[in-house]
Amino acid sequence: MSKKSWASLGSELAPFVAPFRVDGSGAFHLRSHKTDEKGGLNKDDAEEILEANRQRLSDFQERLYAQDRWSLLLIFQGMDAAGKDSAIKAIFEGVNPQGCEVHSFKQPTTHELDHDFMWRAVIALPERGRIGIFNRSYYEECLVTRVHPEALAAEKIPPSLVTKNIWRERFEDIRAFERYLSRNGTVILKFFLNISKEEQRQRFLDRLEVPSKNWKFSMADSTERMRWPRYMAVYQDILRHTSTAVAPWHVVPSDHKWFARVVIGSAIVSALEALNLHFPRADKASLSEFKQVRRALEKEGKGEGKKKAAAKK
Repeated sequence: MSKKSWASLGSELAPFVAPFRVDGSGAFHLRSHKTDEKGGLNKDDAEEILEANRQRLSDFQERLYAQDRWSLLLIFQGMDAAGKDSAIKAIFEGVNPQGCEVHSFKQPTTHELDHDFMWRAVIALPERGRIGIFNRSYYEECLVTRVHPEALAAEKIPPSLVTKNIWRERFEDIRAFERYLSRNGTVILKFFLNISKEEQRQRFLDRLEVPSKNWKFSMADSTERMRWPRYMAVYQDILRHTSTAVAPWHVVPSDHKWFARVVIGSAIVSALEALNLHFPRADKASLSEFKQVRRALEKEGKGEGKKKAAAKK
């Protein structure tokens, strides 16, 4: 692949987005999505695209913040060691933190369990003009609670409401919630970092062998790995039932972290580009006032200049 300026690609980012986008318009089978896809790129190509996407994202974020009309919600899901944290760090490097916030959702607290399953996510939603990043999300309440029934019991839902239809009902609630957000100006992009079991094994070994990475590993990671088939089956169900045009999932090949970052960054940049973001334009009255202020500041500057000149005499 020849070198080129990726900063002006525009629609040419589509090959790194469209093949991985799932919007519910067709049949979905997780097993048909390869985890080791490279998109015809090498690491050098990927770094060029990643850097160009960072620059574009920084510009779009500034316009998003200034326009103060849209908000962007990014949801990251995936198995342990899939690369969620590092992807967020790499893609958003250099973006103004004033307009971007990351929320990591871990095991619910007692206080959170006294509310509905989406409450803690709702209070963390991004304001207009801002980017909100959910590292794990309300989808955990259709994932972990399904793999671990005891987690569902801890939510203290009245027993009569915990029926065989509870997962279908939660999917319905999530679709309605995301449709509601989109109708109020929140753009939603969801990313499932699709890693192979073998690549996870290698990354776990790396965490165990490198002292500076030991802190990333916990025995729970190994225990959950034993439930891999169950997790994959549940993810298949989640993605199939909650992929919509207004809140699409992106099944991101994640065995190669550098390509995963290309896919994620390209999807974000493409979505922001489609919003036609711009800086607010001043009205005529404001422009007239600006001229008056400009003249006053210029006059003030001349006065200071005269004072300095007189002081030197």
